[in-house]
Amino acid sequence: MNQSVIKALELLNFFTENEVDLTLSEFAQRSKLPKATAFRLLSSLEYMGFVVKLRHSDQDVRYRLGLKLMELGSLVADQLELRRVAQPLMKQLQSEINETVHLVIREGDEAVYIEKVESNHALRLYTRVGRRSPLSLGSGPQLLLAFLPESEQQRIISGMTFQKFTENTITSSSDLLEKIQRTKKQGFALSYGEQDEGTIGISYPVFDRDAHVIAALSVSGPDSRLSGKHMAYAQRRTEEIANEISKKLGYIKGTFSV
Repeated sequence: MNQSVIKALELLNFFTENEVDLTLSEFAQRSKLPKATAFRLLSSLEYMGFVVKLRHSDQDVRYRLGLKLMELGSLVADQLELRRVAQPLMKQLQSEINETVHLVIREGDEAVYIEKVESNHALRLYTRVGRRSPLSLGSGPQLLLAFLPESEQQRIISGMTFQKFTENTITSSSDLLEKIQRTKKQGFALSYGEQDEGTIGISYPVFDRDAHVIAALSVSGPDSRLSGKHMAYAQRRTEEIANEISKKLGYIKGTFSV
């Protein structure tokens, strides 16, 4: 493998949601590379459009992600048939229940939120497309874990490090195993304030033509709204929309495979 390419791409991982621009010194420090090497790699990334240089002054020069990454990310998104099929139906679901709708997939040992339609309410959950989450946290990730083969579940759970966010966060392997077994049996996942207090998550599986669960269709919102008749309606429509997405992907209801 080309180590220079790997080192250059590793620099991109230092950008975060909270640190959208970084100095040469910060890159060198975090990568443990000499400044000259970090500068050379950043110059290559800048030439290809992966980063842009922002010169505020001679003493304040920073780098930010370039639009080339957005272009490539758009190509990846367009290749996802799932996203193309699901998006209009997610918009329909949001228009009916006016809660935030997510589409979540598994990538390795994590869950990734690949699509979102926001609620119109002022009070709503903050999430973003591209967000990653452990498979132990929230209704969508837990549903994806629940429908994996047991051997794969055990492998993933054995490597987990649990972090407590609220009083309802699952923080042990035994509790998680019990939760996903219940989820698999009932065919859907519910989450009550596991990451953010006072919130509820509802998730149903999306199947592909081979009857594999490839995504979770999730609805989330504050428990002050998701209760009573509205909760029942949101749950029913989420299941129906998940089934419709599965049907459009070629799934024949009644079959199931792991």
